[in-house]
Amino acid sequence: MKVIFQAIIGSIAIHIVYLIGMMLVSFIRTRNYKPDLTSAWDNVETLQSEVVFSKANSPFLYLFTFVGVAIFCGIIIFFI
Repeated sequence: MKVIFQAIIGSIAIHIVYLIGMMLVSFIRTRNYKPDLTSAWDNVETLQSEVVFSKANSPFLYLFTFVGVAIFCGIIIFFI
């Protein structure tokens, strides 16, 4: 039971580090973005004529990755 609890804590920690890392990378890329307005006039594109709703990933993907990482952490903890 102790190994399972440690594996779940490890999975939570890895997911938190991943989410914080993605937010930091996005923040830094947004802060450093400088649009090139002079070349934007040369590349005129038409807008989409269709609307797409719900193109995001399934919420079950996060559940599967959580369980998968917990199993992986459990195996590592068990052998250590």
